[in-house]
Amino acid sequence: MTSATPTPVIAVIESQLSDFGLTPLRAAHELGYRAVLVSNDPDRYRAVSTADEVYAKYIDGILTADTNSAEAVIEALTPFHTEGVLRGVMTVTDYNIPIVARIAAHFGLPGMDVDAAAACRDKLVQREMMRAAGVAVPRFTQAVTQEDALAAAEEFGLPVVVKPMTESASIGVSLCRTPEEVAAAHHAIASVPLNFRGQPRRPGALVEEYLIGYELSAEIVHDGTEHRVIGLTDKALGPHPYFAELGEIFPSVLSEPVRTACADLVISALRAVGHDFGAAHVEVKVTQDGPYIVEINGRMAGAEIPRLILESTGIHMQREVTLLHAGRPADLTPTQHRAAVSRYLTASTAGVLAGVEGADLARRVPGVVAVVLHPKNGKPVKPAQSNLDYLGTVVATADTAGDALRCADAAVGQLTPVVVAEAEGVA
Repeated sequence: MTSATPTPVIAVIESQLSDFGLTPLRAAHELGYRAVLVSNDPDRYRAVSTADEVYAKYIDGILTADTNSAEAVIEALTPFHTEGVLRGVMTVTDYNIPIVARIAAHFGLPGMDVDAAAACRDKLVQREMMRAAGVAVPRFTQAVTQEDALAAAEEFGLPVVVKPMTESASIGVSLCRTPEEVAAAHHAIASVPLNFRGQPRRPGALVEEYLIGYELSAEIVHDGTEHRVIGLTDKALGPHPYFAELGEIFPSVLSEPVRTACADLVISALRAVGHDFGAAHVEVKVTQDGPYIVEINGRMAGAEIPRLILESTGIHMQREVTLLHAGRPADLTPTQHRAAVSRYLTASTAGVLAGVEGADLARRVPGVVAVVLHPKNGKPVKPAQSNLDYLGTVVATADTAGDALRCADAAVGQLTPVVVAEAEGVA
């Protein structure tokens, strides 16, 4: 009598703190793998709205390890490797991209080039590499001191953008219109030694030229032979001084010449940093002088963009990228041609969230396929400063982007956050 063949394992090393962040685990499980979450705080993801279902049905194992250390994760995964069942390692959060690349290389698994992964993680390094390759990027400098920041602002001309070099989700990014705002933004970043996930920050802050124009992103997959452009995503941003994203349209409604110019620039940027495997989400600003690269992220787009891609093209990004990390071919062929739009609900005032009204009405809007409220009742909220400040999400689909956009806007308009003064509390 022979023993059963052990089920192969795909390990997800940390993820985004969102419903999307848990979808690779579900995809791995549904593909027949043991989906193993590796985290230094496995319970952090229980705060998202789909956590109860995913933890109960799709996560097949949890390992607690220092995920800021490649060596610690390698030690935790070695028993699977020794058993011969470790098939892939992956992440969809920027904070762990370099570590995952090192782990994949150690075990001989599919993964991005280690140096390319490091460049995708560091906004300063990737800009230096792109500039050296002749790829259009804004003027920039690493301002180690406040004097450096003020000198850069004077050189580039106000306003300027000041941002951390190793954060994600627009954390800490601000538009500064005066020298005083530049100094304050620089201090706010430079005085914090660790990033959102407890990793050391590069000293100082990145100060860069402000590009006047509109923003979009390119969703790319390197399938082992070439970069495949899945499509471009139009983005709606909240008011300055912050850069929180308030919604997306997929596919882009821009003209074919603009889409082609952006896609060509993105491919050049990825080649400049050596990106050679898996997904990439590249942000672009289109100005009167043409497109510029804002930043490269060496992972799938987050938030609702993968859902928009699925609804509009039929391509299941989480599943196909997971297959690539397991050494299997991905099917990136569209099976339909529709449009999908997301809109994110945010608070208009600061206080404590007592609830959100109107979800039943939002779900009745034609074309709406998802209305998700994030579990923040009883917690402090504020007008969005980053993508961490969402209170809810709406997704709508239609045959055209215009129809989907009107449906999504109508749906999010039904939602009303009830925010009370912090002193009042929540009953």
